[in-house]
Amino acid sequence: MRPSPPTLPVVVIGSKVMHCLLARGRPVLTLARRRLLILLIGLLLVSPTATARSESSSLVAEFQEFSTRFHEDPARLDQILEGLDQALKTNSNNSNTSTNSTKPSISTYSTSSTKSYMEKLLAMAQVCFIWGDIRATTDNQKLEAYERGQEVARRSLELEPNNPAAHFWFAVNTGRWGQTNGVLSSLFLATTVKREIEIILNLDPQFTLAYSLAGNFYYEVPSFLGGDVHKAEAMFRKGLEQDPTFTELRVGLAKTLISQRRIDEARQELQAVLDEKEPRNLAYWTLKDSKEALELLHSVDMEEPEARLDAITVGHHVQQPEPGLRHLGHQTGVPI
Repeated sequence: MRPSPPTLPVVVIGSKVMHCLLARGRPVLTLARRRLLILLIGLLLVSPTATARSESSSLVAEFQEFSTRFHEDPARLDQILEGLDQALKTNSNNSNTSTNSTKPSISTYSTSSTKSYMEKLLAMAQVCFIWGDIRATTDNQKLEAYERGQEVARRSLELEPNNPAAHFWFAVNTGRWGQTNGVLSSLFLATTVKREIEIILNLDPQFTLAYSLAGNFYYEVPSFLGGDVHKAEAMFRKGLEQDPTFTELRVGLAKTLISQRRIDEARQELQAVLDEKEPRNLAYWTLKDSKEALELLHSVDMEEPEARLDAITVGHHVQQPEPGLRHLGHQTGVPI
């Protein structure tokens, strides 16, 4: 009866099984072969999860760099949106999202509380906002994008309630959803957006983006919901003190000046937008701010001088147009 062959030790590495043949009656491995075996083992020990984590972190870094020049290749936003969605999923089998449908699928996202996960959530909320502004071609697509951004930002607030960026992206996606859905929705959500503005500025008065949100809020909503053109002007000016290259703030400031019949001052601000050599966000300057500045310049120049300088005086006060009634449905950009 033939003896059974000796049992060989088995090393399980990931899904690979390697028989380590010991030198029992077999040639001893050469030094070169040993080194090769060690290298192979090392490669097999690289976790697929670690690789996926590295790729998703790279995607966040890529988006942060791309977020100020997406005008060069807007279609790239589709790929980034789907890539971040995949990275946030609990597992890839739950993925059923395409760039043609931004239907929220937040329930499939992980509940991790790591720093990298939080970064991906904030990036996703930001991409949803930009995608809705730039890539969506129908109101339904816009609403789905802003709703998803709102939900992702809400998830980030569950993890870090005092994160000003999380409050900001929740507020702008909420506000834009309301604008897109109609005047009544916008009015209904005004209280929510105002509360978020106050929270952000209390948490971090140096969070410059909040002054763009606040200025547009006070400029656009009716006075009975807190709209106030003078507050809007103050917010835009405070933001510009922190960053004079933030051209969306300057466009907003010009609008408040026009509504107060301060046409010459408004023209200076609009010309400054067009003359800006290094805007904070080149993509938004190219696609929105410069175009809106030109349109506003042309509109004030087309008016008769008497009409431009006219204001209805009541006693010693100047009666201003009701903010928000003309502008509630207007899509203002909030650059990143």
